[in-house]
Amino acid sequence: MLCLKKSLILPLFLVPVTMIAQRGGRQSAELPKDTVVEAIITEGEQDSQLEQLGHELLDGIGPRLVGTPEMKQAGDWAMAKYKSWGIASRSEKWGEWRGWQRGPAHIDMVYPRLKSLEGTQLAWSPGTNGKAISAEIILLPEVTDSITFAKWLPAVKGKFVMISMLQPTGRPDNNWKEFGTSESVIKMNKERDALTDAWAQRIRRTGYTTRTLPAALEKAGALGLVSSYWSKAVGANKIFGANTKKIPTVDLSLEDYGLLYRLAQSGTMPRLSMKIDSKELPVADAFNIIGEIKGVEKPEEYVILSAHFDSWDGATGATDNGTGTLTMMEAMRILKKVYPNPKRTILVGHWGSEEQGLNGSRGFVEDHPEIVGNIQAVFNQDNGTGRVTSLQGQGFLHAYDYLGRWLTKVPQNIRQYIETSFPGQPGTGGSDFASFVMAGAPAFSLSSLSWDYGTITWHTNRDTYDKIVFDDLRNNAILTAILAYAASEEAQKTSREKIVLPIDPGTGKPKEWPKPVSPTRRGGLD
Repeated sequence: MLCLKKSLILPLFLVPVTMIAQRGGRQSAELPKDTVVEAIITEGEQDSQLEQLGHELLDGIGPRLVGTPEMKQAGDWAMAKYKSWGIASRSEKWGEWRGWQRGPAHIDMVYPRLKSLEGTQLAWSPGTNGKAISAEIILLPEVTDSITFAKWLPAVKGKFVMISMLQPTGRPDNNWKEFGTSESVIKMNKERDALTDAWAQRIRRTGYTTRTLPAALEKAGALGLVSSYWSKAVGANKIFGANTKKIPTVDLSLEDYGLLYRLAQSGTMPRLSMKIDSKELPVADAFNIIGEIKGVEKPEEYVILSAHFDSWDGATGATDNGTGTLTMMEAMRILKKVYPNPKRTILVGHWGSEEQGLNGSRGFVEDHPEIVGNIQAVFNQDNGTGRVTSLQGQGFLHAYDYLGRWLTKVPQNIRQYIETSFPGQPGTGGSDFASFVMAGAPAFSLSSLSWDYGTITWHTNRDTYDKIVFDDLRNNAILTAILAYAASEEAQKTSREKIVLPIDPGTGKPKEWPKPVSPTRRGGLD
């Protein structure tokens, strides 16, 4: 239950959108056909450009880490693509970022036997200055306190150091559930929990955190750091950024990390050889790509299609957020072809540096109050390749009314999967819609079916083109285009009236609407 003005109470509405379609006693199937909607569906189904766009962006250009040449190349590609469709676009600088480029990485175990290892340098990792470096690899010790650790710390000089725990199993949970006995599953879960707690204690007793420990090891003379952030899916590891400035940091597959860990643990003293060819580059512009179809009746009011353009770079960022990017580009292409003269201006925002804190969209909101104050609706997609299955009101009191009417235009084969939730709560993070919500603009997340997004592709080394489900993506592009069309044609400007938020137990008063957050405008430079 959410409290509204004074004594008014509004329950949380959680209903299939097919029920919303029943308005005034008439089923949506009986509504007159809309020729623009029909054209959107036909274009999206019969002349989809999604596969080709995905191939060009993900296979041809690849990952789009903020500050890299690939991010700039992708921005130029997007603007050229919009130009070919007759859509105006621009690159808007909102900050600067540390310049860096990934190069080839060769990681081998050279003792007690030869074996090439599966590994990935972390983003912004220093390289090895064009040469291979070789040394013993050692474990973090179990110490009683930070004083004991400080005494041990000089032992890292000239060695590689392993900074992640040893996983007790390389099988995903669903594999254990399908084939394991109940006793073995319980035993494995207990063992993993115990090892996780023990490793957290091992880090804590050093006097450092997982973020500050790398700098301490680097300062003490370590040759490089080796981690393994398993995603709990076979072959998938999370790949984020390095916390070192001078020595390389790499992530190894669960299998290879476990091999080295066990050898070091048993006293075999394994040796590693590493050649990392990443390089530092001049400071790079941090930017958003903005596309625009100008409105003809209310050009100073805006419908915004939204998806972050950047990615982590352990793979190609196919589902985070290549799929959101492709969805919005395809929706814009369709709209320009079948609805070239919208009532309101339709913008598309391809935001930079979402992965480091929604920075691009926060920059846009901060830099464009004249647009934010006149937003009709924002539609954002950023949680994988699946078809859209959820839409909630983000705390806007009347969102059920206008979103419900717009959704009646969406064909049943797409609409049937969408569950709506009203009025909802204002988003404060997670993706770029939150930047607009916090500024009071009606912005909504087109939330998708999982397809095991969290384990297989989200921020992993397996987030590649082959994981895209294009049938679902086609549905999402059609859905987005129809919602943008309906929002543009809406007779009235959408209401921004907000719910009264629940009581804060600490103050005894209703919680306040979240306030906008300023972006980081100098990433990795201060």
